[in-house]
Amino acid sequence: MQIGPYRIDPPLVLAPMAGVTDKPFRLLCKRLGAGYAVSEMTTADPRLWKTRKSLLRMDHAGEPEPVGVQIAGADPAVLAEAARHNVEHGAQIIDINMGCPAKKVCNVWAGSALLQDEDLVGRICRAVVAAVDVPVTLKIRTGWNAENRNGLRVARIAEDAGIAALAVHGRTRDQLYTGHAEYGLIAQIKQALSIPVLANGDITDPAKAREVLRQTGADALMIGRGAQGRPWIFREMAHFLATGETLPEPGADEVGRILLEHLDALYAFYGEEQGVRIARKHLGWYAKDRPENAAFRSVVNRATDAAAQRALTADYFAALAAGCSPAMAA
Repeated sequence: MQIGPYRIDPPLVLAPMAGVTDKPFRLLCKRLGAGYAVSEMTTADPRLWKTRKSLLRMDHAGEPEPVGVQIAGADPAVLAEAARHNVEHGAQIIDINMGCPAKKVCNVWAGSALLQDEDLVGRICRAVVAAVDVPVTLKIRTGWNAENRNGLRVARIAEDAGIAALAVHGRTRDQLYTGHAEYGLIAQIKQALSIPVLANGDITDPAKAREVLRQTGADALMIGRGAQGRPWIFREMAHFLATGETLPEPGADEVGRILLEHLDALYAFYGEEQGVRIARKHLGWYAKDRPENAAFRSVVNRATDAAAQRALTADYFAALAAGCSPAMAA
């Protein structure tokens, strides 16, 4: 898939997820096969650009290109200025968020709330496209609710406004993440547009990836929750799509190495205290499919320093690799 001058290969993209797709996770997913990764949502409000949270989200040093940054807001002029600011700080692709269903985002008329005002959608897209010399992409849902599935109209507005690629999550805003993603409207959008379309929603394994591509005709897939605790999902999908063969699951020893690398990156990026806290959700995702998960989370979540958290994690996966049941002290 091509977005402006950037070839996305493989056409497997890490979806922007607030609180998840930070720089350490993006780098890890790219190393494990993602063709492209979009930053977690950054605010368009310039009053918040100097906060520690925003500065960390705008840190792209050493990140492989293309560097994609997602911006969120509701005012065309403010979003345009945010796009310029992020390009000045390393963004090579700007993504506009019109897909987030979170109440705190929609209550300020941002994210998927914007789908209710198609005129505003057009004004935002045109303003951001005109503001920067890099490709601008858009992420949407299929509509606001079941009675207002206007994703196709929004997609046409976006293409007419100069949007370079469109990602579509196959749910309406009121569905949040419940039920099942519907791929029929994504297929309609793909057939109606000439720009690349990315399919998103419920893509959790290689076979599903192939099926979603078949159903939608999409140019690429965007993977969100399916990558949580499984950043190697990208290499598995790429291999399956290219060969039809299923790669073996990574063993506990490799999972342990990947996770320890991830922990070290989190500590280095955020500092020990915040890194330990942020690591807890990732530890839970990595261990979620294992019978010892409850005990593991109970113990690891009590660790208050990096050394203890890292040692508990190393011991846990070392025991699994050795074929033993990890001893988790209460």
